[in-house]
Parts: sequence; structure tokens; C-alpha cells
Amino acid sequence: MDQTSPKIAEHVVLVDEKNRPIGTAPKSNVHTRQTPLHRGFSVFVLNARDELLLQQRAATKKTWPLVWSNSCCGHPADGETDEAAARRRLHHELGLSIAEVQMVLSDYRYRAELNGVMENEFCPVLVAFTDQAPTPNPDEVAAIRWVPWDEFVAEARQQPERYSPWCVEETLLLEADPTFQKLRQQHRTSR
Repeated sequence: MDQTSPKIAEHVVLVDEKNRPIGTAPKSNVHTRQTPLHRGFSVFVLNARDELLLQQRAATKKTWPLVWSNSCCGHPADGETDEAAARRRLHHELGLSIAEVQMVLSDYRYRAELNGVMENEFCPVLVAFTDQAPTPNPDEVAAIRWVPWDEFVAEARQQPERYSPWCVEETLLLEADPTFQKLRQQHRTSR
């Protein structure tokens, strides 16, 4: 985001049980004890060494502050594709300019609660590959680390409490997904 431009209030797209848009609401007002169903997305970024980029969410986050999670999460704007939203948030949160993000799990949905704040989202899962060095935005990210994919999967199974609930569920779904496995293999062999 251009530092000289005024900050624009982010809105989320509210949806019904079939993921049809029914309106928008300011993001700052949505996450409460009774969070309405809305659209989000998750991104898993891997490098050529088959390591996953994890982020510890900033202390100022309303949902899951200081909890470790997948590479990036966010909300698409009204009329914005999930892929465009993912590229936007990867740049904003991690300083990554990634041209291609790929949809892998298009219909993932979850609901979770922590400290009286609920997440309630249709949350497609996208995957991207890069060897760029992240430059985390401290307003969004407290820390980052790269972890070999297979080690992370084992840790997510054995100690799920260390991570956001959506990250653990999405990881296990990705691990079982043939499209994701094919993408990982293609990326490893293309280097």
C-alpha cells in the first residue's frame, strides 16, 4: 500500500449458506462472538526446497493474535477474484510479488472461536511458489519461518494446538489432495 494514500476501510463480502453474496460489511465490525458468514481465503507459499512459509500473526490482530498460521490469509473485496486478493495480501503482509497463485481447495469452509471472537468463513485455499525473501509487515506479521512441508504436516498432526485451527485443517486437506501433490512435484522438478 502506498504510504501517502489515506487508509481505506476494508470490507468483507457477506454470503449465504451457498456462498452467494448478500452484502458487505466493514472488516473491523465483522469478527465478533456472532460473526456472520463471509468470504475469506488462505494461501500456502512453498519454496524450491519444499519448505512452507509460516507466519505468526501480529499481536494486534483481532482473531488469533500471536498464533502461528499458514503463509497468508485475507478477504476478497467485492468483485475481486480469490487469486487477485491473494496476490494483494501476499504483497501487503509479506512483501512478496507473486504472479501466479493457484486454487487447490475451492470449497473449504470453517468455523472456529477463540477468546470470544469467531471466524466463520468460506475460505478457499490457494498455493503459490517463490524463492523470494519475505519482508513482513509488522502490522500484520509478528514473525515468519520456513519449515519443510513433511515436518510441518507431522507437527500439525501431533501438536495442532500450536497453530490456527484453519491452518491445521487446510494442511491435512492439502496433504491428501492429488492436485497439491502434483504442484509440489512440478515445482521441485522444475528447479
